[in-house]
Amino acid sequence: MAKKIVGYIKLQVPAGKANPSPPIGPALGQRGLNIMEFCKAFNAQTQSYEVGTPLPVVITAYGDRTFSFIIKLPPVSYLLKQAAGVAKGSSTAGRGAIVGSVTMAQIREIAEKKMKDLNANDVEAAGMMVIGSARSMGLEVVR
Repeated sequence: MAKKIVGYIKLQVPAGKANPSPPIGPALGQRGLNIMEFCKAFNAQTQSYEVGTPLPVVITAYGDRTFSFIIKLPPVSYLLKQAAGVAKGSSTAGRGAIVGSVTMAQIREIAEKKMKDLNANDVEAAGMMVIGSARSMGLEVVR
């Protein structure tokens, strides 16, 4: 028999740096889940990522106070910042403030990487979504 799902918890946790402090502790604590068990399992599964990479995680809480979790790929904005070599996007995007540039090859690579997380039918549509994200961050897309 399947376990009864009592809720989902969505968090963004740095790879290899899960600890019981906020936001993880309070989010899991209010569902009665074992916080340290999650931290150990998450840190073990994210060893292949660069330490500190922000990873979205969806935790499924069950009625018997157990859980399972799915780790998604890093956000598009993080991948774009890495590709452009900038620390942060523009605070005045769309008003001529360009902080860096990315090539179409980099856009395509990011779109292929994020394809399963994006709501797109093909790589071209996913690429257009990534281009939109790049422009809203103040990055120039070089053809």
